Amino acid sequence: MAGDGTRGRLRTVALIGIDGSGKTTQANRVAVVLADAGLPASYRQNAGGRAWFGHFARRFGLADGPALFGRGGMLLVESVLRWLAIARTHLRSAFARDLAVMDRHAVDQYVSIRAHAGGRGERFARLAYGLFAAPDVTVLLAIDPRDAYRRIEERGTDHESLEYLATADAAFRSLPESPGFLVVDAGGAPDEVTTAVLAALRPWLPPLRLPPDLDPELRPVRTPE
Repeated sequence: MAGDGTRGRLRTVALIGIDGSGKTTQANRVAVVLADAGLPASYRQNAGGRAWFGHFARRFGLADGPALFGRGGMLLVESVLRWLAIARTHLRSAFARDLAVMDRHAVDQYVSIRAHAGGRGERFARLAYGLFAAPDVTVLLAIDPRDAYRRIEERGTDHESLEYLATADAAFRSLPESPGFLVVDAGGAPDEVTTAVLAALRPWLPPLRLPPDLDPELRPVRTPE
């Protein structure tokens, strides 16, 4: 939902969700589709480095990022890196005229803290991330944790336990920000999900000529059960 409850000019959109929900894929796709349709839009990644440190750790025979820094240390590193990434994104948006389609935002860090540390440290994270304005629109890519787990295993670049994914899914829904999320069913094929995201954003977008296979007015949209 728009940060101020209005349908004014859209400057920032954040796609959020558990690992395996397709945040990176959909943020890239939506930015490209909108730009091709004539609305300047750019993909912005607000990653915390957990996946990168996981790759780095495995090169040295360790299980994951927490094996390098400890669980608390990994959360601190992730929080700092994501804060810097979001700061860079908002700084760019202040001077650019395009729509920033963001892959993750502050709420993803709050969920990480809840899922990995039971919420310890969330208050301090909220103080730090509170410097940033909320995205104009936040889209939650909702997916069954079992389907997300299957996607992660199929891509083979990282690993998350089903228990963690279920905990993270519950954490997203328990956030105080959750009533303002636009919830999109992310369990379908990429084109179906992109169409659903575009349908959710439609009230904030100017008239656009979208590809027929992605235009919400020309094809059915999956809705969360």
